[in-house]
Amino acid sequence: QTVPEELQNGGGFGYVVAFRPLGTVSWMQTVVASPDAARYVFRNESLPPFSPYEVKVGVYNNKGEGSFSPVTVVYSAEEEPTRAPTTVLARSLSASDVEVSWAPPWENQHKGRIQGYEVRCWRHDEKEESARRIRTVGNQTSTRVSNLRGNALYHLAVRAYNTAGTGPSSAAVNVTTKKPRDSTSGHPEVDSPEDKGQLCPFYLLFSLPRPQVLYRWNRQGSTSVIETNKTSVELSLPFEEDYIIEIKPFSDGGDGSSSEQIRIPKISNAYARGSGSSTSSACTLSALSTIMISLTARSSL
Repeated sequence: QTVPEELQNGGGFGYVVAFRPLGTVSWMQTVVASPDAARYVFRNESLPPFSPYEVKVGVYNNKGEGSFSPVTVVYSAEEEPTRAPTTVLARSLSASDVEVSWAPPWENQHKGRIQGYEVRCWRHDEKEESARRIRTVGNQTSTRVSNLRGNALYHLAVRAYNTAGTGPSSAAVNVTTKKPRDSTSGHPEVDSPEDKGQLCPFYLLFSLPRPQVLYRWNRQGSTSVIETNKTSVELSLPFEEDYIIEIKPFSDGGDGSSSEQIRIPKISNAYARGSGSSTSSACTLSALSTIMISLTARSSL
């Protein structure tokens, strides 16, 4: 910063700029004769990029030299990275998120300090120029890209950057996001159960666009889960318990909508047929009766 005129204390005011490579002893000096000057450029074609220098600035006028500022370290300009990151990998985490990772360029293969990395991501039907850009800082070599479209092909590429700019790009890698969660739901119906001692077998039959279905039933406040990719499942449940059964499709993209809950009261010589979340249906058992729960698909897509 320049010195105000009222503090220059005489004519012939100017600045003395002293500098030396960091770690050396001898100072180089130059005189900047203008009292309004606020910068000085030292040119040296052999100077390596991003070289550290110790710098201090003093003042003088016709009466002599004044004091110097404290010493500070400045760096010569740097070059942008000259090599691309390597071993770029991408994997889908969900219908809207992917993770991309990479390895830094080999130290002896590039010039320029690396301050971080820039990940570019664009959908297959988009132009690369419109790619989304996500920047990491420091040595981080992986990041997550979010808010993507489900079941879509994306291209990703990585390049290093610093204050001089960005380096060359890696080759693009491809990744397809997972399918969105299934929104299929259904309406269960209950037929009668078959008495086999102390266990009551429940048969669940279903027809869904997507075969993976999640089954839940409540027993004494706890929840148990069965996962299957078949079109039917048998549940053997003890008598004298209240049960709530629901059916829910699921996929890599997440759970779909649950069916309406159906409640099975304590079973004791009952016959029942109900649907939805109804809890008022009477349930009676005969020795050879069975409970059948079937699901008819309903898609909200």
